[in-house]
Amino acid sequence: MKLRTLGRHARESFKSIGRNGWMTFASVSAVTVTLVLVGVFFVIMMNLNKVASTIEGDVEIRVHIDVAASKQDQATLKKQIEQLPEVKSIQFSSKKHELNNLITSLGSEGKAFKLFEQDNPLNDVFIVKTKNPTDTPKAAKKIEKMNFAYKVKYGQGQVEKLFSFIKTARNVGVVLIIGLLFTAIFLISNTIKITIIARRREIKIMRLVGATNSFIRWPFFLEGLWLGILGSIVPIIVISILYYNAYAYIAPKLAGNFIQILPISPFMYQVSGLLILMGAVIGVWGSVMSVRKFLKV
Repeated sequence: MKLRTLGRHARESFKSIGRNGWMTFASVSAVTVTLVLVGVFFVIMMNLNKVASTIEGDVEIRVHIDVAASKQDQATLKKQIEQLPEVKSIQFSSKKHELNNLITSLGSEGKAFKLFEQDNPLNDVFIVKTKNPTDTPKAAKKIEKMNFAYKVKYGQGQVEKLFSFIKTARNVGVVLIIGLLFTAIFLISNTIKITIIARRREIKIMRLVGATNSFIRWPFFLEGLWLGILGSIVPIIVISILYYNAYAYIAPKLAGNFIQILPISPFMYQVSGLLILMGAVIGVWGSVMSVRKFLKV
């Protein structure tokens, strides 16, 4: 297509938006309302996913080494653990370090445990992390069977429940987002369809004077694109303001905590780009599908 022809189609699409004021308003409103819902839910789900990923990443296996194990035995055990396909990393923590951590974690009450510094009853520990957090129980069961693995701890029972909850929440979130998207497409395409049906005479006249399907379709294609983009502006503003205020309120309360929500930048830019893309795609799709029936002879 020539650039001059494309420019003509663009001008016609803008004129059409101006001529059909109420229909334009209805289409843009449909895009706006549905994208606000989709956007808000998407922001919530992305932050829940961030929190879930952080919690998953904090899950670890603590392998207490038998006190009878020699340095060579420890090295052998470490090598066996490293060879497991599920294992991502392994870190050694001496019993002295474990005692110091215990004393520090208990604060003022931990001073009583300083009596054990001369005769430390704790075990040396291997801290193991898996490549996939959900493989933690599987890896722990394998390590339990190894020689000189005195005790293996990973929050058995609670970890499985946590992973099950996270998986369910993610699946429900994906289903709801997909459902909202299909609802948005249905509402917007039907609103645009009503707009185009009201202009069916215009399409028939263009066909009678010999206009090709492509020539007729392009202005509607571009019009749907502008409607979708226009409809995404308000959701971007609303969601950006809401998230900015939510972040300003929540982030200070989580300061120093290992759980954090997504920072405003670049997250809001990503959400804005996604909303514009969704609005444009849905607007174009609604226009193309709606005008197609009038181009069949």
